[in-house]
Amino acid sequence: MRKVLLLFFLFIVIEFVHAQNTISLKDSLADYFAEIKNSTEHKQELWGINLYGPMLLVNPATREVYANYPDSAGLLKADHSLYSGTLPVTINISNTSVHWSGRDWAMIMLPLPKDKITRVILLAHELFHRSQKRLGYFPYNPDNNHLDQKDGRIYLRLELEALKKAFMSSTSSEMHKHIGNALTFRNYRHQLYAGSDSTENRMELNEGITEYSGFMVLGISGNEAARHFINNINAFLTDKSYVRSFAYQTIPVYGYLLSRQKKDWHRSVNANTNLTDLFSAAFNIHSPADAAAVCKNIAAQYDGTKIISEENKREEDLKKLIAAYKSKFIEQPHFDIFLEKMNISFDYRIIMPLEDKGTVYPKIRVTDKWGILDVSNGSLMSPAWNNITVSAPVKFDGNKISGDGWILELNEKYTIEKNTATGNYSLKQK
Repeated sequence: MRKVLLLFFLFIVIEFVHAQNTISLKDSLADYFAEIKNSTEHKQELWGINLYGPMLLVNPATREVYANYPDSAGLLKADHSLYSGTLPVTINISNTSVHWSGRDWAMIMLPLPKDKITRVILLAHELFHRSQKRLGYFPYNPDNNHLDQKDGRIYLRLELEALKKAFMSSTSSEMHKHIGNALTFRNYRHQLYAGSDSTENRMELNEGITEYSGFMVLGISGNEAARHFINNINAFLTDKSYVRSFAYQTIPVYGYLLSRQKKDWHRSVNANTNLTDLFSAAFNIHSPADAAAVCKNIAAQYDGTKIISEENKREEDLKKLIAAYKSKFIEQPHFDIFLEKMNISFDYRIIMPLEDKGTVYPKIRVTDKWGILDVSNGSLMSPAWNNITVSAPVKFDGNKISGDGWILELNEKYTIEKNTATGNYSLKQK
């Protein structure tokens, strides 16, 4: 009897603690909604509109969702000062904008950063994505696979090191010199890789301008801003991949430095703007005739010797990884899944281009007409984004098919076929 009572009281204590934690979480989220609402209201002059709007804060482990607005279908229920519910499994969870249940939402994964600077920038970033079409910025994230190649990485790293030095400058002339060198590294990178000026620019118009907006909503300046940018660049340089994340570093830095002399520079930017040309003209920087020679001469000022050594070592290691991925997704039996109306979520910091074959996504979740694909150990997305490849299936359990680090929940109108000649599998509609 005593044991039963102890277990009963233990259960009561656990339930009480859980309830208290839930209340504490809701209070914190309500405070965060109020925090970003206040920040955006005070920065309406940035774009001429208030960026504040519907937001979904989602626990990716449980799919619990907390919102600041109701949805049109009534799936979210009033919960103190919030609205809460469970996000359907057909909706991928990521930091993004999404149209769901009658509204355009900014979706952000929980937990939110404890640091206010990081938190406000993140929320403002996704709120801008929610509104960017109204402002003439249409989402477009082209591949920048050259930033996974040795020279692409070297000259991006040198550009960012030069921008760090710009923040450390004690005089305006010194700062101007470092900005000029940063743009020289950038222009030489574009010379090395044909078309990279265009693909980088389109990514920067989408994610770079968005991140700049997030930073400007925050409203910090001076030494605090310098510390933020330098710390961000240092953290970014430890990422495995720069392909889809470089714009989060470049445009906010150039933009902030330019805003100190031309506050509303961003209001003249549109979908056709070349941001490199804009910054070069604004800072009165002229690209040297022999950029290769200039880059060679100034690289040492920015840890060039160390950077080149590290990238040479990385290239050797990368060759082995590329060979392993080509074997897994091209040479060995594999499973090709066509894409019709996909929605995806993935970690952009760990993706890897695979020559002209596409891009490897170590972790990705895809929803489509045919069902839900969850990958935890590698997949290959085609260059045209019309097909995703995983290793050959090894287990069939009704509508659930799985392989090495992936699970596919298949809708009833689709099936899998094996090509007996090649050993490859493909998805078919019945």
